[in-house]
Amino acid sequence: MQLQPVVAGHLSQYDPGAQPALSITMTDPLQRQVLAAIDLGSNSFHMVVASYDDGQLQVVDRSREMVRLAAGLSQTGKISRTVANRALDCIRRFGQHLREEHAVTVRAVGTNALRKAKNASDFLIAAEKALGYPIEVISGQEEARLVYLGAAHSLPDVAGQRLVVDIGGGSTELIVGSDLHTRELDSLGIGCVGLTEEYFPGGKISEKRWRRARQAADEQLDTVRSSLREKGWDEVIGTSGTIRSARRVLLKLGWTDCDIHLSALNKLSRKMITLGHVEKLDLNGLSQERAPVFPGGLVILQSVLDELEIDRMQVSRGALREGLMYDMLDIPAPLTQITQ
Repeated sequence: MQLQPVVAGHLSQYDPGAQPALSITMTDPLQRQVLAAIDLGSNSFHMVVASYDDGQLQVVDRSREMVRLAAGLSQTGKISRTVANRALDCIRRFGQHLREEHAVTVRAVGTNALRKAKNASDFLIAAEKALGYPIEVISGQEEARLVYLGAAHSLPDVAGQRLVVDIGGGSTELIVGSDLHTRELDSLGIGCVGLTEEYFPGGKISEKRWRRARQAADEQLDTVRSSLREKGWDEVIGTSGTIRSARRVLLKLGWTDCDIHLSALNKLSRKMITLGHVEKLDLNGLSQERAPVFPGGLVILQSVLDELEIDRMQVSRGALREGLMYDMLDIPAPLTQITQ
């Protein structure tokens, strides 16, 4: 089903009216301003509103809604009317909140689902009208760069290089860098929504389905494994929903004391196969919203640790939306960490 454009014209002609235009670089970094970063992801939509004052970034509010924009794309290639309406309702709420907070600097981006959807242009016209600000669909490499920036700013400085892994709804980003500088940016076309839809249809989990999903994930990792290993790393950082959920579940089960280890993930995968269905994933630390796409995400995480021979993965809160924040500030050195 094709979405009907809400307003006529092309995206380049979009006029947000009285709302501020897209701004990336702030003219006076010491001036107190309210910024907002919006991540229209393939699984969840996120918005972070923060106040920047004299070198410190203070979060005013965080919003997250599980929209699952990528749901059904693998079958039709299009955003369905039902999903589009759900997404636009969320975007309208974001837009209203931005006006209430008097945000002056806003950057909104779309990721893999909007890169792939055949009717993305129609959806974006409606979405920009609902939000009141332009929306930029970023490339996989730009997504990876921003993920790394958000993670790097949220971690203490260390010597050496780090590998940052982000498993999203429609893609997985792997980045090698040091400090705030990246050496390799990779974006794989697999995510927790797409892999779950394809290999765990109807929510059924079996050993055969898990094995097939794992093979698909391994094949994607094969395309970047050599180049990543050549760059090397001294620590591994995971971020975003799948990885944070996995860590919470492992902590609740008592299978880790802090970080994520492959042996613990293997135990969790066997437990999930035994449970047999996403509706039976009554795991402490796993939200009801995350459960339907958790199998695909966990398969990808298991594949990353196994194929890249990773002993342990630390977890960071900083991700794409935090990267957007710091990128808008356009300050080359690390700032005081975003505080809540």
